[in-house]
Amino acid sequence: MDYLQKLINQTRIRLFLVILVDNIILIGGFWVGNKILSFNAIELVGFLGAIALVETTLIATQMGKYLTQPVKALWQAIMHLSPESNGISAPEVKDLHIGRELVANLTSQIYQLISVADKVNTETNLKVKELSNNFIAQNLPLPLFVLDTGETVKFANQAAAEYIGIAAHELIGKNIYMILDMSFQSEDTFDNWLKNVKSTSATASKSWERVKLAVRDNHPTLLFDLAAYYNRDNPEKNETMLILFDHTKQYSQDDQAISFLALSVHELRAPLTLLRGYIEVFEEELEGKVDDELHGFMEKMHAQAEQLTAFVNNILNVARIDDDQLELKLEEADWEKILHTAIASLNIRAKVRGITLSVKCAPNLPTVGVDRLSVQEVLNNLVDNAVKYSGESKEVIIDAHLTQDGIVETTIQDHGLGIPTSIIPNLFSKFYRDHHNRAQIGGTGLGLYLSKAIVTAHGGNLWVRSHEGEGSTFGFTLLPYAQLSEDAKKNGSDNLTRSAHGWIKNHSLYRR
Repeated sequence: MDYLQKLINQTRIRLFLVILVDNIILIGGFWVGNKILSFNAIELVGFLGAIALVETTLIATQMGKYLTQPVKALWQAIMHLSPESNGISAPEVKDLHIGRELVANLTSQIYQLISVADKVNTETNLKVKELSNNFIAQNLPLPLFVLDTGETVKFANQAAAEYIGIAAHELIGKNIYMILDMSFQSEDTFDNWLKNVKSTSATASKSWERVKLAVRDNHPTLLFDLAAYYNRDNPEKNETMLILFDHTKQYSQDDQAISFLALSVHELRAPLTLLRGYIEVFEEELEGKVDDELHGFMEKMHAQAEQLTAFVNNILNVARIDDDQLELKLEEADWEKILHTAIASLNIRAKVRGITLSVKCAPNLPTVGVDRLSVQEVLNNLVDNAVKYSGESKEVIIDAHLTQDGIVETTIQDHGLGIPTSIIPNLFSKFYRDHHNRAQIGGTGLGLYLSKAIVTAHGGNLWVRSHEGEGSTFGFTLLPYAQLSEDAKKNGSDNLTRSAHGWIKNHSLYRR
């Protein structure tokens, strides 16, 4: 039988009877008011209105409860079976006045579906093998870690155990940050990423290049690429998976290359300083005594000597950063003066390429806490990049101003080649260069990496905004010296010493 149609028919009959009784009462009230009580027209209307109001209230209240009984019973059945039932009891179907058969049939279907679901879930759990017995996971030739919701290791394969030198059974139940002492090249660490996706995403994946792993027992540092996958709703609570791709040999060779280059270019500093000195003497002595062509040659020699000096400084400082040996002395300085001094020396390089450097400096900028030599290297790298990538554009704009937060910000803007969106996330990585133009434009891929480390050590931030074919804007911030003075007082000195570290630790490494 169609129980839904039966419920509809029952509802129609009851509504018909209620409306019929309502009309009878109104007619009866009219007769009583007119014949027995002898009301005039106004009194009669008021009397009937009062009767209608009372009737409507009673009908709405009682019929609302009466007609929604089937829905309430179904709600009780569903909530009774819910994990969050909060003590809600099963419905008493036999007490229903309408829709009894329909509700009984639907609740029976619900109970059957729950029973089937429980059976399927039980069978599935019985069929799913433990990861420790999973052939693929256990024999994967790459180190694999599986973490639960608390970032505790639930599974680590044999390759992972061998890679970090800890027995597989000793890894289980340990916090991942106590096992993997990982360092990253920027603040975009695995720890920060995981915290973010746990609060914003159901699933997510990400990879990192050139991750450093410090291992125990004085073993050599390992270098690898890291891939992570996150799944918040995994039924087995295997929330996060990590796979390590070892590149220790390749990345170590890069680091050794930096060390070798640093050793080599260190020997260039003395003759290069001598060469620059002679060029400056020649420029002063020959000023106005040679024709424009020879004067142009001297300018080009000067520009190339300055560029070579910047290259030597970059190599040496990157080597110091990787060895955690680059220390900066922050002192109070007039940023406008530093900026104009740096740009004056860069003008020669820009002029050789036919580019004008335009400097805008907001008035009354506060003094900043900077290491003069290192911050000039930041300016050298950013302006030199803007000049190299200006293309047909003939102007680079340097603008120093105060942000709304009271921080001194300097931007370097060109209107040249621009940077593809896919390239921007990797710009501040060591050795990274855009493959689209690396053959046409020289460089080491170290300038932005070094600049980022120096600006970060100053307590500032280095950022980029760019559109391909429209040019780029690089900007960095420096803290006013007033914001550093308290730290300086604590150190008992007018200067602050900071280290420019090239690697960022997972902060959660220190959690217990």
